[in-house]
Amino acid sequence: MGHGRGWQASHDQERRSSRCYLAAVWYLRAAAFVNFLAAVWVTFGNDIRRHNDDEFFTPYLLTAGFFSGSVSVFLAVTMRRRKRAAWILNLVLAGLILALSALAMALPVYRQHIQNWFSVFATAFFVAALIGGRREFHAKGDRSNPKLAASVAVGGFLTCSLLAAALVTVTNTDPDAERSDFLERWHYGALRMISLAYDDIPFGDISTPNWANVLINVMSTMLVLLVLYAAFRSRRAIDAMTPEDLSGLRVLLERHGERDSLGYFALRHDKSVIWSPSGKSAITYRVVSGVSLASGDPIGDPEAWPGAIDRWLAQAREYGWVPAVIGASEEGGTVYARHGLDALELGDEAIVDLGDFTLEGRAMRSVRQAYNRIERAGYSVGIRRHQDIPAQEMADLIRLVDDWRDSESERGFSMALGRLGDPQDGRCVMVLCHDGKRPIGLLSFVPWGDDGLSLDLMRRDRESENGLFEFMVLKLIQQAGELGIRQLSLNFAMFRSVFERGSRLGAGPVLRLWHSLLSFFSRWWQIESLYRANAKYRPIWEPRYLLFERSADLLRITVASARAEGFLQAPGLPKWLNRQRIGDADPMR
Repeated sequence: MGHGRGWQASHDQERRSSRCYLAAVWYLRAAAFVNFLAAVWVTFGNDIRRHNDDEFFTPYLLTAGFFSGSVSVFLAVTMRRRKRAAWILNLVLAGLILALSALAMALPVYRQHIQNWFSVFATAFFVAALIGGRREFHAKGDRSNPKLAASVAVGGFLTCSLLAAALVTVTNTDPDAERSDFLERWHYGALRMISLAYDDIPFGDISTPNWANVLINVMSTMLVLLVLYAAFRSRRAIDAMTPEDLSGLRVLLERHGERDSLGYFALRHDKSVIWSPSGKSAITYRVVSGVSLASGDPIGDPEAWPGAIDRWLAQAREYGWVPAVIGASEEGGTVYARHGLDALELGDEAIVDLGDFTLEGRAMRSVRQAYNRIERAGYSVGIRRHQDIPAQEMADLIRLVDDWRDSESERGFSMALGRLGDPQDGRCVMVLCHDGKRPIGLLSFVPWGDDGLSLDLMRRDRESENGLFEFMVLKLIQQAGELGIRQLSLNFAMFRSVFERGSRLGAGPVLRLWHSLLSFFSRWWQIESLYRANAKYRPIWEPRYLLFERSADLLRITVASARAEGFLQAPGLPKWLNRQRIGDADPMR
């Protein structure tokens, strides 16, 4: 009986804490809406100005301007992500304002206005919500954030305030503009950086147009976004993968590698790993833009998957990361879904069962024609394990792969190893095509259990014949028996079902619109062409899923996935910092 009461009390406390957390977040969202509305709607902004002067004051963070609006938005976002540092900052600032407001209310001049009573109660409500929801704000940030934020704030404010003073000097239309000194113009510009609602009376010799004031405020808005980003950015990673981790993962792949064709890609060196309590399972992930991004299914014994998933989710909550999985199979997605994640079908993986594969029939006509044309042109193919390729030849191939790459950055995360020539990848298979004089194209496959291969890399000389990849794949299929290979995993076809059904007779308007949209984007990202290239082999289509916790995080997860896969570069960094050469030396060796 006592145990039941204790559980009920704990449950009620958790509900109250959650409600207080939501109340604090929504207060900041409401303040942001009012601040932006006041900044755009001049009449409303003037009304706030009138009620924030002399014996009037407004609630916490409620002041007209893009600056205050941006602060409110950013704090609302970081508070929604349960950042402990954001909770502390809000509690200190709001608590200080509440104390000053309470002291002011002791004077009759302030006590006579209803607005001031409302401001005190609104600020007190926010402080109470912060205190009541304190347990919800547990996400940790990077320890270097305070120092970085302070540096950005000091340097940025100095730069922006000087630019604001210069703009005030240029745009000052007051008849006695020459009477104002630099310090006054700097002071005026600094106040405009903070808010658009400050009265102009103290600056009798300064009069600037409204667009200049707005420009100064927008400039400060950009500064505050940088400062807040530096202050509340998520920790990027916990620990790099150690040699012991890699050895442990290789052992799990030897025992359970046949379960997932993407399993070998867990050995990428830009990933971190988290183990189940028993050590029989692991999840590899990479933190990108505050998203803890795992790929494929957990590695190891399926019975130990829940332990690894629990630890991964707990770690994401501890550091305020958004958990997401790209490319999970139906089996892995089902287990992830049991832990509270929602699933969204991304597309299908093309798997060729070599036991049933045949070139006969009308459906394979285009593949036969491409094969025969390339063979008549005198091309030849050599197939070897990586361990059988001499070091100098492998180094030459790495240089060719880099030269043949179409984009500046190496693409791939969920279905790419990201390296070539590592001695520990000796079981990988290289399919190399020659034109009689030099290499003209290659395919590299990683192991998939004992009798399977998964496509990792495909490159060809830009001047080579069309159909070269089909020729190499068919040559591999012909010699697969010598390697003991029974199945091949080819490229992932994103949104395959849309392309397959969207052009059929009777397709609905929504499906047709979706098909048209994807076809448009295929001009740059080759979405449809990958599907068409895979469909030639009449493969078995295995669905792959995106797993996520909240629908509101889908845009953020999409951006993080695009960055991880190499379709987007990190903002603010030069291109050479974003570029990853596939032949770069492994930093762990």
